[in-house]
Amino acid sequence: MRSVTDSLGRCLSIPSWAERIISLCPSQTETLFALGVGERIVGRTRYCIHPKGQIDSLPVVGGTKKVDVEMVQTLQPDLIIAQMEENSREDVERLSGIAPVYVTKVESYEEALESIHRLGDITGKPTEAKYLVSEIEAAFAPLKNLAKPKRVLYLTWRKPYIAAGKATYIDSIITLLGWINEAHFLPGRYPTIEDPSLVSPEIVLLCDEPYPFKEKHIPEIQILWPRAEIYCVRGDYFCWYGSRMKEAAPYLKELVERINKVA
Repeated sequence: MRSVTDSLGRCLSIPSWAERIISLCPSQTETLFALGVGERIVGRTRYCIHPKGQIDSLPVVGGTKKVDVEMVQTLQPDLIIAQMEENSREDVERLSGIAPVYVTKVESYEEALESIHRLGDITGKPTEAKYLVSEIEAAFAPLKNLAKPKRVLYLTWRKPYIAAGKATYIDSIITLLGWINEAHFLPGRYPTIEDPSLVSPEIVLLCDEPYPFKEKHIPEIQILWPRAEIYCVRGDYFCWYGSRMKEAAPYLKELVERINKVA
């Protein structure tokens, strides 16, 4: 056993080499596989669906917001990996009676890279984590301030309309690209846009997760902000941190370059 401190500053005693790991966050589950830890994962949430073909046979321990504690108990994990935004404090406290629960926090691009190092450290894969981070940094280098400095609103939900605000990974990516996040100046991390006049975006991005925005929703959004350019975008490339960031970089580059030509 060894002592570690998680992203919330909690001191934990974890196995030097965890053999039975349960992962409770989709992007972190995918990252663990990318680090070569897949054969040691014994449980995941129903939303942990990547990498496809490798994850399907793993037992499901409920959802990210409501973990089946009894199911976790039967799997006898020696390490549980949770995420501050995805998993509730109540679940973390209950699961801590079964095995050490390491919680990560990702509210920015920088914290996303740090979380990869942390996952590598607690699973005995620091070299693999370092290499993955270097690949992501190289992929994101051409993206910094690539966009024209336009005001952007990123919607995550419909009726009520909810946007990604400050202290979110999405906000960090929007800023890194060179845009100005309109919702950054509203109270809360995911503010509800009850009055459309409170924001004046030049660009509105409609994600396909968690709400599945589609082209058919563009007319109703155009009524709210008639002067804005509106685009449907892949939500996973804006909100999944970890190994998917490497895959997201070329998509974001193409998207920004396409919008730059119009906006």
